[in-house]
Amino acid sequence: MKFQVTLGGEQRSVELRRAGDAWECAVDGLPRAVDVVEAAPGVFSLLVEGQSFAVHVEAVGDGYRVHTRGTDFVAGVANPRRWAGRSGGGAGRAGRQDVTAPMPGKVIRVLVEENQEVEAGQGLVVVEAMKMQNEIPSPKKGVVEKVLVGEGETVEHGQPLVVVA
Repeated sequence: MKFQVTLGGEQRSVELRRAGDAWECAVDGLPRAVDVVEAAPGVFSLLVEGQSFAVHVEAVGDGYRVHTRGTDFVAGVANPRRWAGRSGGGAGRAGRQDVTAPMPGKVIRVLVEENQEVEAGQGLVVVEAMKMQNEIPSPKKGVVEKVLVGEGETVEHGQPLVVVA
């Protein structure tokens, strides 16, 4: 399977192939040694060329919010076969997007207000989990419709934080 992945405005070609019980991965045509185990729904343990990563993944619109090593980012993913012949592809997100907590923690800062315009990837809320502060980004360009949490509140994994329209 081949995918086009957009991360931080940069597009990469990712190819995945089944190799027996494992997967082979190539990024921009370069092979990568990757071992992946799904530890829990949406939580993956990756071994990438000898380095270990715990990765939390959550679907947001046409992409995914990925949290690893104290960093949050939104990745747009397009399967060329899926999007061939359709207008728009995965480039934009239409409609309301609920931004949820990728892990349980405590809200340290709310960075936006209702009716504020935001850009894709702009920080909305800072959540502290395991003594790490994680800035939760907007999945799309839009307007903050509702802020659902306040500073000092405890949040659970998957709890809505902000609505962006």
